[in-house]
Amino acid sequence: MRLPRCLLPVALLALSPVAAFAAAEPAARTAPKQTQAKQVQASQVEAKADRGDAARVEADANASKAGDARIRQQLDALGYKYQVDEDGDFVLTFGLDGDRSQMAYVLSSTQSYGKLQVREVWSPGYRAADQDFPADVANRLLEDSHLSKMGGWVKQDGVAVFVVKLDAGAAQDDLDDAIDYVVRAADQMEALLTPGKDEF
Repeated sequence: MRLPRCLLPVALLALSPVAAFAAAEPAARTAPKQTQAKQVQASQVEAKADRGDAARVEADANASKAGDARIRQQLDALGYKYQVDEDGDFVLTFGLDGDRSQMAYVLSSTQSYGKLQVREVWSPGYRAADQDFPADVANRLLEDSHLSKMGGWVKQDGVAVFVVKLDAGAAQDDLDDAIDYVVRAADQMEALLTPGKDEF
């Protein structure tokens, strides 16, 4: 079981990446002229999304209301207990240090773009009093997303959710690492933003 092995450093939560970039000159001013010419030429290439191949959520033949069989097999092999919700997503709850717990979701549906097919693993970490996040909370989540080794924060119906996207056919160990990471990242942020509470 992966969860007891490591803790994400709390010190990273206090770091601000803004100062590191404050003195840096914009790349356009410092880049050689040849590089600037290549950048202009590259910008004239039509993006896939502009050609009608937009990012999309597609039905996955392996996904059903019972959940993606590939994920079920991996979670069973890892010895994780889970439930499958009405969308066919896997819901897990982990016990953490300090009598805290944290929920994680492994989505059965996948997203495709070109030849890429990705699956989301996510964990909620903050609920706003209304649909809008306070500015200081939104900025803190953006800073944390910048510092994150993988994944980042998204807003979903007034809830901040930490999301890692990995290959839909990822190996069992990779899925385990993604689950471990989202659980720890979301719980640390929840403890920071709502001291004394453990909603998720």
